[in-house]
Amino acid sequence: MTDITPEQKAIKTTYLSIVGNFGLAVIKGLTGYLGNSYALIADAIESTSDIFSSILVLFGLRYASKPADKNHPYGHGRAEPLVTFIVVGLLIASAVVIAYQSIKNIQTPHELPKPYTLIVLGAVIVIKETFYRIISKKSKETNSTSLKADAWHNRADAITSLTAFIGISIALIFGKGYETADDWAALVASLIIIYNAYHIFRPALGEIMDEQLYDDLIADIRRVSLTVEGVIATEKCLVRKTGMKFHVDLHVLVSSIITVKEGHDIAHKLKEHLIKELPQLADVLIHVEPNDCDL
Repeated sequence: MTDITPEQKAIKTTYLSIVGNFGLAVIKGLTGYLGNSYALIADAIESTSDIFSSILVLFGLRYASKPADKNHPYGHGRAEPLVTFIVVGLLIASAVVIAYQSIKNIQTPHELPKPYTLIVLGAVIVIKETFYRIISKKSKETNSTSLKADAWHNRADAITSLTAFIGISIALIFGKGYETADDWAALVASLIIIYNAYHIFRPALGEIMDEQLYDDLIADIRRVSLTVEGVIATEKCLVRKTGMKFHVDLHVLVSSIITVKEGHDIAHKLKEHLIKELPQLADVLIHVEPNDCDL
């Protein structure tokens, strides 16, 4: 039985997100409509945007997992952060819609929410936080930027549900005159969603710009390199992420008195060893430098 690849693991997790968010969107939308709670309807809007974002993530993961070809020698992995940008756009759009409708509802008299909406919201908070933890864990295992964005979409939904729970509770406890409490809660939730959108956008931008964000991986590369016979030290080490894999440019010191072929063999042996020990590496380009101390 072959091991499941990071790409397959990420795709499987995304299907879970799509199915779960579809069910929650329907439940929250109906409960919010029947229970006079716009905060819950706003929550349903958030879950609906989650469905579309997860479908986009699924598309991005499938495209990013395509092998390298003549026109894309480094693979198609950069599709992942590009999809993440679209997911962030959907997050911001849903936040704007929620904020706009919340402001309208605050200015319009309406009935108090029904008490049973709290039961639904309580269940939703637990489910969405569970989704966040599962998907977030898988994003770390697979190094998937878009899966991380999808995880935060679920966390944003949990936060929206929590603010709705607080707003409805205030409206029910204090009664007449506090009917708009859940609308204020939805407005606060929209601001939280925008804040989270920035934290999803920032790492994806760093990935597109080849920002050096992988100090822990670089430390592992240097450590593993020194276990290969013939490698005296490591110098420059540059890492860039493409999809769920990493491409490395590494300079190593070898003895200056060995032949070119021996240096070439050390480089090949080092590359094979690095990819074996650190499977998240897609490729390693090694530049051999002579050790001046041998001269």
